[in-house]
Amino acid sequence: MRIPYAPSVPTDEESIPIYQRIAERRKPRPLIPLDLALLHNPAVADGWNSFIGAIRTKTSLSDNLKELAISRVAVLNHAVHEWDVHAALALKAGVSKEVLQTIFDLPVTRHGMVEKEGLLGFSKEEYAVMVYTDQMTVGVKVEDEVANMVIGVLGDDAKVVELTATIAAYNAVSRFLVALDVGECNGRAMKKVGEL
Repeated sequence: MRIPYAPSVPTDEESIPIYQRIAERRKPRPLIPLDLALLHNPAVADGWNSFIGAIRTKTSLSDNLKELAISRVAVLNHAVHEWDVHAALALKAGVSKEVLQTIFDLPVTRHGMVEKEGLLGFSKEEYAVMVYTDQMTVGVKVEDEVANMVIGVLGDDAKVVELTATIAAYNAVSRFLVALDVGECNGRAMKKVGEL
């Protein structure tokens, strides 16, 4: 990493409950490099833990769509660690290898490139999520056609908000990981779909 990691144990009384909250969310695993980077400022690490914890465990969005979106963000932002972890979770959640390979290989879907019938092997939901993720991540502004497609396939305002928050959150995660080279992954290639 470009800076040293913070200590893996609290160095003052005030940060003890923060370390405990983060460790509770991670258990049975130990704190990960991302935690140890963020813990340079325990208040920031605590807020991050709460926000990402809610995105991970307190939404009604299906795991396959959530992990598909996170995996696409990782590819677009060249976040190796994020891809390696979340692409494996996407497969576990039911995203097919064919769809995941397309998520890995396909150039970004820019404005005016939306296909009316989607892509081979993609459900309507998967295609809408991928295009929405592309436009939020690369261009930030989402075309009305794409927003309407997402609203139509998710059919629930809360799920639209949850998807949007997930994409935004994991853009923040990937940008943090890559900028500081957290986990020393920037020089590695992303795992191939067959290796997950």
